[in-house]
This record gives sequence, C-alpha cells and structure tokens, in this order.
Amino acid sequence: MTTSPSGAPRCPFHPADTSLTRRPGSASQTGQAVEVDARGIYRIHDFQAAREVLRSEGVRQAGFMSEMARGVRGLDNAPVLFEEGEKHHEMRRSTARYFTPTQVADYQPMIAALADELIAELARKGELNLDDLSLRLAVNVAAQVVGLTSSRLPGLEHRVISFVEGGGDSEPGSHQPKKGRLAAARQQAQMALFYFLDVKPAIEARRKERRDDLISHLLDREYNDVEIMTECLTYGTAGMVTTREFISVAAWHLLKNPGLRADYVHGTEKERHAILHEILRLEPVVTMLYRRAEQALTVEGHTIPAGSLLALNVQEANVDPAVAGQDPEQLCPGRKLPRGVQGQVLAFGDGHHRCPGAFLAIKESDVFLRRLLLWQDLEIVQEPEVGYNEVVKGYELRGFRVRLGRGQTAG
Repeated sequence: MTTSPSGAPRCPFHPADTSLTRRPGSASQTGQAVEVDARGIYRIHDFQAAREVLRSEGVRQAGFMSEMARGVRGLDNAPVLFEEGEKHHEMRRSTARYFTPTQVADYQPMIAALADELIAELARKGELNLDDLSLRLAVNVAAQVVGLTSSRLPGLEHRVISFVEGGGDSEPGSHQPKKGRLAAARQQAQMALFYFLDVKPAIEARRKERRDDLISHLLDREYNDVEIMTECLTYGTAGMVTTREFISVAAWHLLKNPGLRADYVHGTEKERHAILHEILRLEPVVTMLYRRAEQALTVEGHTIPAGSLLALNVQEANVDPAVAGQDPEQLCPGRKLPRGVQGQVLAFGDGHHRCPGAFLAIKESDVFLRRLLLWQDLEIVQEPEVGYNEVVKGYELRGFRVRLGRGQTAG
C-alpha cells in the first residue's frame, strides 16, 4: 500500500493498474443504488443492495437462460444452477465434495501436468494465443471434474464454446431477433454433436463403472440423459468459459506490470491468491446477475413488487467505495475490506447460488500462471481485443498473442 500526503493508505499497489475490460456506460445513470429502467427492470449498482438480494430466499435465479430451461421437456431435475429451495440446497451439499480444498488438492497434479504440457507447446512454437491456451486448460480441468473424459473425437473445447458464441442475449425478456431456420438448425446440430461425441460415451462408460465425478453422481441419482447433458452444459460453460477469460485477464495485468508480476511469482500461495482475487474484483468475468422476485422485496428503500426482474451490476458493486474503500477502481492487492467480505467481493456471486467452483478456478489459474510467468522472456506480442458476450454477460479477450523463447526462468 502507498500513502497519500496525509499519511492515509492509498491504492493502487502499482499505480498504473485500472480495469482493462470495463464496459463503457455500465455505471448508474442517476447515481442511485437502485434504478428502474423503461422495461421495469430494477437495476442495482451498489454492494450492500446486491448482496442483500443474492442472499434473499425471496428471489429465484433468472439469468443465463434459466427461465427458459424450466420449460424444457424431459427435464424433471433442473440443473443445480437453476434449482431453488431445499432441492437446490441438498444438491449443493451432495456435490460440494468435488470442490473442497482437499479435493482440489487432489486435482493439482493433473492441473500441473496440463499446464506444463501447454507451456511446453508454447516454447516449441514460440508464439501462441494465450486465450487459446487458457481455453484448453479450463476445458480439460472442468471435464475431469464433470466426467467428460470419454469423448469419441477431440475438439470438446470447440463444441462447448459454441453454445455461448452463437449470439443472443440472456437477459430475461430482452428484445432480440428471432433465430432463422439456419441458425436454429445449427444450434440443434451443435447440441447433437455434444451429446453423441461427449456426453453419451461418458454416460455409457460410467454405467459400466462409476468414477469420482459429477456424471457418476448424477447416475446414482437416476438422472436421465437429457438431465445429465443439461447439467454438463451448465457446469461446462460456467467452469470453462469464465475461467478461460479470467486466466487471460490476469495474465494481461501481470505481464503489463513488471512489479506486480514479480510480487506474484515470488509470493506465497496466500499472497498470489490475494493478487488474483483483487484482479477478479476489478475484472469480474460475469458482470451482471439476474434474479426474479418471488415476493415483494424492500431494497434500499425501494419496494420491488413480486414478479419483478432484478439486474445486479457486479462490476459496479465490486467498486462500491462503501466496501472497496479508497481508489476502488484501481488495483490494490491486500486492500482492507469489511469483515465478512472476501477479496473478490461479488465476482463469484453470493448466497446460495455462489459459484461452487470458486476455489478450483483460483487454484487452476494460479498453477498455470505461476508456471508461465516464471519465464523471464515471456512477452506480449499483441494485446487482446476486448469484446462482450451477452449470453454470459461478460467480457471476451481474443487474439492475446504471447511469445516464449528458450530463455531462463525467473528462478
């Protein structure tokens, strides 16, 4: 922490670092914590109000096509991401073992081997897109946890990513052009390929012999193939797509800032995780969360009628001075936060729908990034282009070209 002329602690830790992905126009238009737009959506911008909604039992999940999924035929067991009430709580308890620190420690050798393989490929070829490497890492790690390890053909990462790169807007009730026949047929073909090449062989293998993964667990609970495929999709996109982007944005910050990079590479695991949490606070991959009020709510003095849609602006909540303190829009690892607030603030959500794979995402990012950034001659060839995905409601970094020669590590 640096200090101001008055002696008060100031941020940032390294003065040049602000958000690299912040979307223009995302801030409150009136400066109020809660705004109601022309469509009647309650848009929430501050931390306290957003956390209160996320922890409320009077709302249900409404984002990422959850309301559409509830009407799918053959889906008696909704994905845990969309489920509510005691059924949701029970499912979260029964699957929590896949994401505990102890279980994640068991994954570490597998993650390290994948990371070493990808970095060796970069060293052989000299230049690659970091966003491609981060995708392959994230997909392979999530596939191990879920159980998508029996695919008939390579290319799982491309089949998974196709579900969020087809355009559209996941905001409930958003006005978007109706898909033409060609687009609808393409989406159905993508779903069929994912099922027949990845999901079905995984189910068949685990019917013969259970393994310690999510698909085996779902078979024990007598889920049908449609329900298992839907669960694979939600876990897959949540675990693969978001971790891919975070690894890229964290590497971007660390490569642009030599001082921060040195602190990260030579820090303890706790110190490294603190740096990653602060980057994630500033660069939440999912910038908007949605909830539907199942009963009348009072938020920041606003009475919100039952049935209303609430849009929680995570990007704004994470830089709320009331929680992040001074210079909230700048990067400051180790900043002091109120008791009960974690370093990434709301970037992993909160309440009963908080991201179950939060610890795994940070761990795999750290294993890969530290191995990569140890190489002193790693450098940026081309900075990524920043785009925005309206399905995920987050940023996309593409064309992030890096070069690695045959130099020495940072020791």
